Amino acid sequence: MSSSKKQALYILSLIVLWYSSNIGVLLLNKFLLSNYGFSFPIFLTMCHMSACAFLSYISIVFLKIAPFQRIKSRAQLFRIATLSVVFCGSVVGGNISLRYLPVSFNQAVGATTPFFTAMFAYVMTLKKEAWITYAALVPVVGGVVIASGGEPQFHLYGFMMCISATAARAFKSVLQGILLSSEGEKLNSMNLLLYMSPIAVLVLLPVSLVMEPDVFDVTISLAMRHRFMWLLLLVNSTMAYSANLTNFLVTKHTSALTLQVLGNAKGAVAVVISILLFRNPVTFQGIAGYSMTVMGVVAYGECKRRYK
Repeated sequence: MSSSKKQALYILSLIVLWYSSNIGVLLLNKFLLSNYGFSFPIFLTMCHMSACAFLSYISIVFLKIAPFQRIKSRAQLFRIATLSVVFCGSVVGGNISLRYLPVSFNQAVGATTPFFTAMFAYVMTLKKEAWITYAALVPVVGGVVIASGGEPQFHLYGFMMCISATAARAFKSVLQGILLSSEGEKLNSMNLLLYMSPIAVLVLLPVSLVMEPDVFDVTISLAMRHRFMWLLLLVNSTMAYSANLTNFLVTKHTSALTLQVLGNAKGAVAVVISILLFRNPVTFQGIAGYSMTVMGVVAYGECKRRYK
């Protein structure tokens, strides 16, 4: 087999693993939080961050998947800690929303990330886009409004958590560009995860103990009734890390345009699989709204590429 074919096969394998990890952790989160009786989104997020901290260290220090980058100052550490807290908020909010909303609607709301990113970039950095780029955001938001009206399992609190998580994800992206903007302080995504994850665990552990006081009792009780409980948590947490790792590797080996197309398609695949698995009812209005949002996201990405 030629080297070019081997490279193509390697990239294809990465994409399959990326899709499997992202969609797998999303569906397993939904299963644990809504169908399994494990209603502890903060503790679940802490499990994810614990796995990310451990596996990031193994991957970078021993497997050399990415070059190890050291923290150079207390100020840089403080900036990373700030990003970690925002990151915690986005992940916890997303997991809370999965308790109340179907995955399909969760993904529709999550697709509005470019809207919040553009808004935060304008407010925080005064970065302006071409008017046509902002115009492309109209169907992004309009699609979610339409999908909300046609969602049979709409839940206001779950919707608010999902919107908050999406906004926090966009805020973290813009904030990262501001706080780690100097060449000496830039970290690749794997090293950033290596430093953010332990901080996230330290933040989430006391929060979980206060807000989810019966988490250990219920978890042990579930483990006694379901022998695969610990295995599910382990697989779920490992998949959370794998999603980050494969995203880093796919980004490294493909172009920005390819990554954008794959990301949009990934959301659609997750929606279809979740509907088939969980059998949640869908309406024509909901499908039309989500389709409009995805088309808006595609148009927004194309406008950003053309009108830099």
